[in-house]
Amino acid sequence: MGVCRMEDYTFDSFELLFSGAVDKVKSHKSNLNLKEELRKLREETNVDSLRQELERERSKRIDLEQKMNEVLKTRLEDSPPQPPRKQQSPSNNGTADKQQKEVWSSRLQKWLYERFGVYIEDFRFQPEESTVEAEEPLSAKRLTENMRRLKRGARPVTNFLRNLSALSNWHSVYTSAIAFIIYMNAAWHGWAIPMLLFLAILRLSLNYLIARGWRIQWSIVPEVSEPMEPPKEDLTVSEKFQLVLDVAQKAQNLFGKMADVLEKIKNLFMWVQPESTRKLYICLWVAFITSCVLPYKLMGFMIGLYAGIKFFIIDFLFKSCPKLRDKYDTPYIVWNSLPTDPQLKERTNANVSRRVQPVVSRSSLATVPCGVSREEETGRSHSTKKGAFHEIFNLLESERPLAVCENGWRCCLINRDRKMPTDYIRNGVLYVTENYLCFESSSSRSSSSKKNKVIKLVDITDIQKYKVLSVLPGSGMGISIATPSTQKPLVFGAMIHRDEAFEAIFTQYMKIMTTTKPPASAEL
Repeated sequence: MGVCRMEDYTFDSFELLFSGAVDKVKSHKSNLNLKEELRKLREETNVDSLRQELERERSKRIDLEQKMNEVLKTRLEDSPPQPPRKQQSPSNNGTADKQQKEVWSSRLQKWLYERFGVYIEDFRFQPEESTVEAEEPLSAKRLTENMRRLKRGARPVTNFLRNLSALSNWHSVYTSAIAFIIYMNAAWHGWAIPMLLFLAILRLSLNYLIARGWRIQWSIVPEVSEPMEPPKEDLTVSEKFQLVLDVAQKAQNLFGKMADVLEKIKNLFMWVQPESTRKLYICLWVAFITSCVLPYKLMGFMIGLYAGIKFFIIDFLFKSCPKLRDKYDTPYIVWNSLPTDPQLKERTNANVSRRVQPVVSRSSLATVPCGVSREEETGRSHSTKKGAFHEIFNLLESERPLAVCENGWRCCLINRDRKMPTDYIRNGVLYVTENYLCFESSSSRSSSSKKNKVIKLVDITDIQKYKVLSVLPGSGMGISIATPSTQKPLVFGAMIHRDEAFEAIFTQYMKIMTTTKPPASAEL
């Protein structure tokens, strides 16, 4: 047993030794492999050889620099100092000039980039996309504030124009006389433009003093201070509606005046009225030839004198004598004779109607049978959208709309005796004939005359202007007609041309009443 244990022990120790020896051999082999690879890598990279070559080059460069320094020293010692300087100065000066130019060019480029680099980078060949700004909602308060701002902003311009007009009209005789003498003296000596520039500088100086708190008020025309209305915070519906109407009316009139001016200028240059444009054409040719022939100093002198005489004397005479102005003021005559686009449209329509009217009259005379008057023929030929006029309302053929309402007035009939919504309000067209007041309903369900309304003018007991909604401003847009057959008066509302319709109906009503009413002597 002891021998077996010893054998096992020796066998185990041998295995351990053998395994250790194998590990050492493997590690030695790996080290050899690594050394071999490192040697190969050094040979491939040639680091040592490169280092050696670099060291050699350094030593060569140092030797060359020393030799060059020695050669330069010997040359400087052997030769006089002036000639070498003359020979070396061009090269040195050339290099120095080049360096200096490079420095200045770099500085200039840097300065240009700092000043204009932002704009150059921001420059684009394509225009920027237009952005649509958000519009503010309609507000009565904002509308009032904008109107007041516009009025305040335009006040300096209007005051300046009023002062010029007062100078031209000799509102203050002494002021206009002094201004006329000063201006003509300046124009005679050729100081008109410097005088105007001096007046502009003086005006800016006065504005500066006023801004600093000085109280300086000078005006030829006394200014009238308008009462400032305090802004209302809460407006009723009627006040808001009235405010919108007022602003719309002012905007309509302002835009109309601006459109008239622009259309007149356009028509003047587009030869719409050749007589007026011909005068402008001749004046431009005369001015062009004069500017080519006369010296500019003489032209300035003539223009300055003419402007002073025209502003202070000729305009005053023309404004004081309107007949003289209408006859001899050429610019005023030309400007007033220029037509606007609506006037041109009216002229063309009138010309077309004049050309068509003889042809129509001849054809109508040819078709009208003997014994029939022209009025009866026109009454028979008049028709509405649904047919002949007398057939729709079951009237005689002689009954036809008056000339003032051939196309009728658009409105709505409010019958307050009816309870049903469909019968309470009806949309349609109102006509007036010699004896009747006719309402044609626009309801598409019935082509018969059930929903149409015919009222004899003789049966009308009362006719008045009517206001459907009392909260709205103004006198309303309706007409009230009272008859014996209705308990409550009939109302024709939402009529745009209410005043015109009321005048026509009331005039025909009074005409019928005066003709049908017997005279007082007959009654007695």
